[in-house]
Amino acid sequence: MIPRPELLRDLSSSYTLTQGTTVSGDLVDAVRVALSRFDPLPGDSGEIDVRRDPGLGEEAYRLTVGSRGVEIAAGGRAGAFYAAQSLHQLLPPASYRFSPGASWPVPGVRIEDAPRFAWRGLHLDVARHFFPKREILRLIDLMATHKLNRLHLHLVDDQGWRVESRAYPLLHEVSSHRPRSATNYHREPEAYDDVPHGGYYTLDDLAEMGAYARARCVTIVPEIDVPGHASAILAAYPSLGATGEPYDVLDRWGISSAILSPLPPTVEFLTTIFDELLGALGETPYVHLGGDEVVLDHWAASPEIVAYRESLGLDTSGELQAWFLRRLADALAERGTRAVVWDEAFVSGALRQDTIVMPWRGMNVGRRAAAAGHDVVATPVFPLYFDYAESSSADEPMAIGDATTVEDVAAFRPAPDEWTEEERAHVIGVQGQLWTERVPDARTVDYRLWPRTCALAEVAWAGSASGDFGDRLAEHLGRLDALGVEYRPAGGPHPWQRRRPHRPSATRVMDVMARIDAMTHDAESTRPSV
Repeated sequence: MIPRPELLRDLSSSYTLTQGTTVSGDLVDAVRVALSRFDPLPGDSGEIDVRRDPGLGEEAYRLTVGSRGVEIAAGGRAGAFYAAQSLHQLLPPASYRFSPGASWPVPGVRIEDAPRFAWRGLHLDVARHFFPKREILRLIDLMATHKLNRLHLHLVDDQGWRVESRAYPLLHEVSSHRPRSATNYHREPEAYDDVPHGGYYTLDDLAEMGAYARARCVTIVPEIDVPGHASAILAAYPSLGATGEPYDVLDRWGISSAILSPLPPTVEFLTTIFDELLGALGETPYVHLGGDEVVLDHWAASPEIVAYRESLGLDTSGELQAWFLRRLADALAERGTRAVVWDEAFVSGALRQDTIVMPWRGMNVGRRAAAAGHDVVATPVFPLYFDYAESSSADEPMAIGDATTVEDVAAFRPAPDEWTEEERAHVIGVQGQLWTERVPDARTVDYRLWPRTCALAEVAWAGSASGDFGDRLAEHLGRLDALGVEYRPAGGPHPWQRRRPHRPSATRVMDVMARIDAMTHDAESTRPSV
């Protein structure tokens, strides 16, 4: 099973499940959704009996399979859902295919289980390359199969805005598409495909996606990345920028100098966008504000912005960025939602204490955030950026660098033993990131995510991967085959997955880690006192 349960004990008896299996008890809906391929039927007494146990946590469960059927005790709906996912993994891989009239033997077992981390996340960048609603729903199903429960959607960047706005319609009319995309491996010299790219989710799409995710115990975390990475926003509404100059939706990768103004009209604009997002998605406990890779030059050069900063009693543009993000986090808090940021926002200082920090530049800055009392979701480039290739072979599809393997992900420890107990307590989860500059389609998404996300799921649920993870993964690949997942084979890519000839040499991931480690130390040395 992946992820591995906390306790699994074999029993001597067994049972056979069939199409039309009946389910009864307190949390029938959760089990029916998890076992939708069986289409289990509700009944007064069922072959699967599920009961709420107030002594268990919301996501915890006990599962017993014996000669009389299946018994589930769960602390809440999520626990019942995960118990049913574990039940499904006890069946043969063929049970993940639609097979009318099939019956499946279930070995006798007793499982007692609960997750180590509350936040078990996966990030998908839909700004650089857009993926339609059907792909998001499919990804939610795959996450649920692996007991992952946070889908972080990167909805806006320099290269595109991906959600309808009825209050600011130029965002989806103008900012949702670009005339071409960069195709080169390195950023210079630029090479382009001259093919228009675009797309966006309607607010009705978001409502459907939010409801579909909640039914599968997944929370969608939308990201509106500000104040930098703003070319797409400013292509529609240049008056919201620091200079007022016109912009185009960016057609190359990398960091741009485009930045939103921190003045009150921008805050009003963003709070309106938040209201639209929250209203469409429904229950949305988290909104990601970004705060990364911000170029502050235009703020420092603007007399109006400098005067505004001084009126707030702030000395530097960095302090103004911190104030701006806190103002937005306050607006979210008024709406019952917690802000999430990348680690640069923490280094800038002055965050609300309840703001969640994602330390992408390494767990050293994550430890500083935890020591400062912030909850942390572990997101380091190595080994949790899945846009890196899985080997240094020239056969690998184009990636930002190499190599991050399944074994690297499985070896990761989100809450290291050398941290203090208080620091470890602030690590609320772990999340894998897929940035899509070099991920143009859904087949490549599959190749990049799987099976590395299987290792992520194990670490997120169990806290670490056990020594037999490799053996269990080899068996688990049969389930991915049945589900139609085009994962990377252990021996390397299939011929149709290989990189085109003349692939340039990639940047080694350890060289990148050395650079960003130096960045965080430099930033920490200039961090204002708070």
